[in-house]
Amino acid sequence: MANAYTDTSAVAGLVKTAYDRYVEFALRSVPMHRSIADKRPVQQAMPGSSVVFSLYQDLAAASSTLTETTDPDSVALSDVTTVSVTLGEYGNAVLQTRKLGEFAFSDVDPAVANIVAFNMADSLDAVVVSKLIAGTNVIYSTASAAATNQVTTSGVITGANVRKAVAKLRAGKAVPKEGMLYRAYIHPEVAHDLRGETGAQAFEDVRKYTDNANILHEVVGIYGGAAFTETPRAYSATDGASSAKVYRTIFVGQQALAEATAVEPGVVIGPVTDKLMRYRPIGWYGLLGWSVYRQAALYRIESASSIA
Repeated sequence: MANAYTDTSAVAGLVKTAYDRYVEFALRSVPMHRSIADKRPVQQAMPGSSVVFSLYQDLAAASSTLTETTDPDSVALSDVTTVSVTLGEYGNAVLQTRKLGEFAFSDVDPAVANIVAFNMADSLDAVVVSKLIAGTNVIYSTASAAATNQVTTSGVITGANVRKAVAKLRAGKAVPKEGMLYRAYIHPEVAHDLRGETGAQAFEDVRKYTDNANILHEVVGIYGGAAFTETPRAYSATDGASSAKVYRTIFVGQQALAEATAVEPGVVIGPVTDKLMRYRPIGWYGLLGWSVYRQAALYRIESASSIA
């Protein structure tokens, strides 16, 4: 007679799928562009829907010699120029049910708070990027391009593009961010092309005879007068020639971006107001805005990538 086995199929009701109660968060990139805004109101007169910054204009150079017996004519100052920052409300909210909290196999409350807090930083970073890429100073990696929609797939970033951006910042009297260095924010897929360029003064040519650590670590670091930060948050869109993906590499000096704040963004725990106390709101809110403050302190390179 054959043996009867008490196996997993015989008592299938005792065999269940096991779950790890620890739930990981999605992969995240670090929000960083808001830190570029280093100009804020100093003596704001009153609350308002927008804040106007004013800048004096210098006198023209007086390079002619004076006549000893002639009183020179006086000159008038030029009117101030202004930069306006319009404040806007930003926010998001999650309404969590009590039933979810009772039934979920993992503690949902701290996860919701974490996700909401990251959404705040993530969302505001995107708003800041939209202001930065609207600057008027742009260099196209496709030599023949005069607009974004003319950047081709072969128009990858070059060391010459970087040196030109830095030279333009210096020529515009932009104050560097760190010592003599400007700050650059570059997409990793664009940094790949910059590091892979060959020839005299190219990244690898400059590095391999001095310190090859950056080559081995696959980071740009300091190059061409700028300190580079690689971030997937660098803006890109399929708005080039033949729908080529075009990336924006941002170069900034001091006071490139102004920020005005009426309500500093923060997490908000809303009141439970329903009849049975089942719905718990949590969100974030801020009332603030940004604007390019000194155009001369902001440049961008629009390029494609060979690995887009």
